[in-house]
Amino acid sequence: MTEGWGRTGAPRDVPPPRPVAPPPPVPAEESPLVRAARAVAEAVAGFAGTAAGRSAATGLRDVVGAVAGAFAGAAQRTEPGPASAGAGGLGSGRNPGALLGDLLAVAAPHLPVRDRDRLRHAHPGASDEEIAEALVERAARATSGIGAATGGLSAAHWLAPPSLLAVPLELGAETVLVAGVEIVLIAELHELHGRRPPGDATQRAQAYLGSWSAQRAVGASAGLGSLLGSAGMRALSRRMTRRLAGAVPGAAPLLIGAALSGGLNRRGTETLARRVLADLRRPPA
Repeated sequence: MTEGWGRTGAPRDVPPPRPVAPPPPVPAEESPLVRAARAVAEAVAGFAGTAAGRSAATGLRDVVGAVAGAFAGAAQRTEPGPASAGAGGLGSGRNPGALLGDLLAVAAPHLPVRDRDRLRHAHPGASDEEIAEALVERAARATSGIGAATGGLSAAHWLAPPSLLAVPLELGAETVLVAGVEIVLIAELHELHGRRPPGDATQRAQAYLGSWSAQRAVGASAGLGSLLGSAGMRALSRRMTRRLAGAVPGAAPLLIGAALSGGLNRRGTETLARRVLADLRRPPA
């Protein structure tokens, strides 16, 4: 019926089909430990002044939720024995200090640390001694604020007994946040004095973790290498356990807890800074 019809127009120039780009890869789901470590690093950046718009209470609440997720992930694991922090896992049946130590080890390479040039640029005209004092004061103010925020939240829970279950999580969050701020302080004091440990960012973070657990400068304590071995992780776990016990005044009722926890954190940070600075001011071995 259409045999008599002929084509009267010029053939259309049809462009070749464009290749379809493959869909972007779906990112692997983060483990609770990795999510908690990211929350810790972001909160520490807020306390350090490198992330605007985050108060101590906001950062603490974020980390409390992340720590709760990490502890829940640890509770779901059934295999015995310690897990590798580098693999993003938390072992079951471990004490809170060990779990918080794993969390801190994963967060440490992502903490905001300024090198010597950036520190001097941030304090134009100041001597190294003056910059060091400013760094100590900033860290002490941050850890005091974290303690006060924890005390305030804990005091609120004393007025609402069903919410007291959140108090241990808040103390764990305070412990790891204070440790994160102090590790940044240790790292920047080493940078300022030209004593950066060798290795990449992860290796330097491990060295600073060891420094924090020993409460000394890197290399100032016998047995502390630039990397955290199994002995170093055990020392870190013990330090986190002691630090967690020291956060208990934050659970005291009403505003007494906030005052106690803030003051204790400030004194602890200043004592740590004095020890590290004393080591850094000596000639390197």
